[in-house]
Amino acid sequence: MGETDGMPKDAKYLFRLYMALKQYPEAARTAIIIAREEQNAGQYRNAHDVLFNMYEELRKEGIKVPVDMQNNLMILHSYMLVKQHARKGQHLIAARLLIRVANNISKFPSHIVPILTSTVIECQKAGLKTSAFSYATMLLRPEYKNQLDLKYKKKIEAIVRRPDKTEEEETTSPCPYCDFELTDMELSCPECKNQIPYCIATGVHLTKADMGACPKCDFPALYEAFTKFQSGDDSVCPMCSEKVAPGDVVRVQDITKYLNTNFD
Repeated sequence: MGETDGMPKDAKYLFRLYMALKQYPEAARTAIIIAREEQNAGQYRNAHDVLFNMYEELRKEGIKVPVDMQNNLMILHSYMLVKQHARKGQHLIAARLLIRVANNISKFPSHIVPILTSTVIECQKAGLKTSAFSYATMLLRPEYKNQLDLKYKKKIEAIVRRPDKTEEEETTSPCPYCDFELTDMELSCPECKNQIPYCIATGVHLTKADMGACPKCDFPALYEAFTKFQSGDDSVCPMCSEKVAPGDVVRVQDITKYLNTNFD
């Protein structure tokens, strides 16, 4: 099979063909394959954009977005948010996002050790010592230990040798479907079994109160978190990459359509 930029040419050709023929379910399946290949090659922004663009096409056509596509986009988006929060010193959000990514580490085969290392570092900075110990222990497995950056190796070994397992409990907020209190980063309600949409600025699950949306792509977020995220240098939407000033963020009164994952 011919390849271009590490991508199977056949998959790209089929994707363009299915889109031209308006065969959207087939195009969606092909987009998932293309995104997986990009992700395996460590091209996370490319993979994110492939899934986002396909997501938008399906929504426009009123076609249900496959669960695989939703989940993969969510995990990739969580990873894309980490650097921005860490840079701003928001280490708790960065750590929680990295824990989500680390729990899906098989989806990031090109960067397993760097991602787990970042998870340990951010968890330490955020005071999540139990989580830091857990991922540090993973890094000292034989298959990973020799790949560790020497800059962090001694620190990670020290975390395992002298474990501090103190960790404050994650804050909770109500499920927008049934009001059951669940941890902020949990996207599946154990009470009503619904999958909950996530805030595109922080990765936490949405709530009925304080909800907003991007005026360009209409993906939802917690209003205050999104406007804060858009301040300073980060004036582009983290989902669609369009320029969005803090004052342009839409405040959402009726959240019903966002609880349908297609946002019909």
